[in-house]
Amino acid sequence: MTELEEKIIREFGEVAVNKGLALRHEVARLPRFISEYLISKYCARYPDPETAFSKLSEVVSENFPEPKDKDRLFYKIKRLGFVQLMDEFKVSVDLKRNLYLVQIPCLQIYDALADEGIIRKFERILSGMWGLGTLEYRPDLSKDINAEISPILLTDIEPFQVYNINIKDFAEKRDHFSLNEWIDLVITTIGLNPKAYSSRQKMLQLARLVPLVEGNTNAMELGPRATGKTYLYRNLSHYTRIYSGGAVSPARLFFDARLRIVGDIGTHDLVAFDEVSKIRFTNPDEVAGKLKDFMVDGFFERGTLKRAHSDCSLTFLGNIEKEEKMHPEQIIYALPDIMQDSAFIDRIHGLIPGWEMPKIMKSEEHLAQGVGLAADYFAEIMHELRKENFKDLVSEHVDFSSNFTIRDENAVKKIISGLTKILFPNGEFDIKEYELIVNLAIEMRQYLGDVLTEISPSEFPHKRLEGEVIG
Repeated sequence: MTELEEKIIREFGEVAVNKGLALRHEVARLPRFISEYLISKYCARYPDPETAFSKLSEVVSENFPEPKDKDRLFYKIKRLGFVQLMDEFKVSVDLKRNLYLVQIPCLQIYDALADEGIIRKFERILSGMWGLGTLEYRPDLSKDINAEISPILLTDIEPFQVYNINIKDFAEKRDHFSLNEWIDLVITTIGLNPKAYSSRQKMLQLARLVPLVEGNTNAMELGPRATGKTYLYRNLSHYTRIYSGGAVSPARLFFDARLRIVGDIGTHDLVAFDEVSKIRFTNPDEVAGKLKDFMVDGFFERGTLKRAHSDCSLTFLGNIEKEEKMHPEQIIYALPDIMQDSAFIDRIHGLIPGWEMPKIMKSEEHLAQGVGLAADYFAEIMHELRKENFKDLVSEHVDFSSNFTIRDENAVKKIISGLTKILFPNGEFDIKEYELIVNLAIEMRQYLGDVLTEISPSEFPHKRLEGEVIG
């Protein structure tokens, strides 16, 4: 164990986890933030790591079925009358029929019933919650409530609940690490091996986290396949929703007027559009207009839903061939038609040059093997950091050149604020350290400024954005 790993365990205790265990096949099927929670739990229960992992493997194998095992589970619940199951359970409220309907994805069931006591105890299940659920087989349910539903009732759940989160305590622990140690800690925490990345590449990895810690922050990343763009958002936090190509409707994004359900933008910290060039919108004009409105100030409306607000951030991920440097026209061609609009691009705050990232080819080389923070703990930390206001700190320490527009300044401040939360959650740094993130934030905005100039040179004449860090 390295000196840094010993320090991480000493400072963070039970939320420090061996990342290498999460790569083992038995738990790799689970989202990383769930597998690491369970690893931490079982390692605390069984002192011997191999015993702990053996017990955990048995539980996962028995209670987290693959889709092909669906009928085996149906047979078991029919024979025994109940079954325990690991999944992400989500309850929706059917007001017309006075029902609580629960979705059980691994069984492809979307109309089972949930006991009301579960919702009272764990309200978070209304937006989706991972746990070990107890399901009862109740073939008379439909007759009892006079409604066509699945004959399954969720009667109990053991949530895979994160530890008590204390942002102040997390920030104070930053004092015990150097900047490089803290960067390596965060890189390991998000599941990557810091030794496989240069200092520059580590900073770009951290830039991916900005939309998760800074509300209403819109980012774009273009890079080769297999560089970890989607991996991070899918495995690090359950507060994200990812669209991977295919059709996306305004009802799914904003508000379903028929079902009166708020869409993903209203219920998540981040919505990521993966392979953005392949995304299709069922009503392009409506989606484009509503997205542009939302990207300005976080407000949206649709149908009977009037003037709703969300701090959801948007991330647009595109696949390109590896390049040493991307020219503005190449960036434009990598985007779908709906995004090749200056008004749309101006509302994106920064572009991450993903073409500089190496491909993740070998797990033992690029994925974390050492000690970091449990992903579910870090996900909750990032969720809580969204509530912190670091913009005054940015205004106090950064002066921008006179050619910044209001949108330029707002964009760069958001990125700096997000990077400050990640690297300096205690608000303490020296000027040289702060220059590192200020320069990166300006660079990310500059890419988009150059794209805007390429699209409309008369409206967006070329300019060089600059900023100065002051004491």
